[in-house]
Formats: sequence, structure tokens, C-alpha cells
Amino acid sequence: MNIFNKIIDRICLLLFYLAATRLPSSTMPMGGLYKKIRYSLGRRLISKCGKNVNIENGCFFGRGDKLEIGDHSGIGINARIYGTVSIGKYVMMGPDAIIMTMNHRFDDLNKPMCLQGHEKEQPVVIGDDVWIGARVIILPGVNIGKGSIIGAGAVVTKSFEPYSIIGGIPAKLLKKRT
Repeated sequence: MNIFNKIIDRICLLLFYLAATRLPSSTMPMGGLYKKIRYSLGRRLISKCGKNVNIENGCFFGRGDKLEIGDHSGIGINARIYGTVSIGKYVMMGPDAIIMTMNHRFDDLNKPMCLQGHEKEQPVVIGDDVWIGARVIILPGVNIGKGSIIGAGAVVTKSFEPYSIIGGIPAKLLKKRT
């Protein structure tokens, strides 16, 4: 990547977080315009960004260099995505979702936890056609199978097979869609 592209990427990053994420939701009047602005900037930042991706207002995904998102998927209002995350095609994400790929270390009882650093990153993979409800938290190393539904407020601590309907704290299999 040449220096010119790096400068353009930095400008897009600033514009995205200082302006585009503050625009109203895509469901508001003129929402289509706001959606296009966020998508135009976001696709320059996101490592692999599919077609017709909806990036909602207030979301955060760092520099985007560790995020992949498939065609016709969305990042919900005020969502937080940290680390290496792969989101498939046709994924719906409700507001305030959080996806994390690292956690704090806490194994040394003689040292404050805030001084122990982080565990090794564990990427998160979300399959195609997944519905992530509002305020869902997905923890490091989780794989969500194709066609699954995660109920609002769930805390997902482990992986689930395709076509699972999951919910709760910690999330558990409620039933299969098939």
C-alpha cells in the first residue's frame, strides 16, 4: 500500500468516526443517504466488505482491518466489534450487540488483574443468515452456525451448530430450526 492510500484510509477513518457514525439511523427520513455515506467510508476500512452492507450509526469496529462482513449483512446501532471477526452473508444484528475476541488475564493472584494483560486473541465466526438480537454479547472463540438465531440479551460463551435458536445467560440451545 502506498503512502497516498494510507493517507486516504486515515482520512476515511476520521470521517467515519467523527461524522458518519453520528448520522441518524438508516430508518430515519433520508436514512438511505446516511446508509450510503457510512457504507462508502466503511468499505474502505473493513478488510473484506461485501455488497449492500448496512453499517448503522454509533457502531465501532476499530480500524476495520480485522473485520470481514458478507453481502447484505448489517452492523447494528451502537454495536461494538473488537478484534478478528468474520460475519457471513445476510446477517442481521440488533442494536447494542458486542463481539469480543480477547479477555483480560486473571491467573496470577499476586498481581492486579489490570496489570496482567490480555489472553491470546480468539477469533469469532458468524455464519450466513444469522439473526443476532439486541444487546447480545458474543465472547472470544465463538462460532455461530449458519441460520442460527440468538435471542435478545444472550451472552454467548460457546459455539453453536447451524440452525440453532439460542438464548439466556449463559446462552444455551433452546431448540433447532429444522
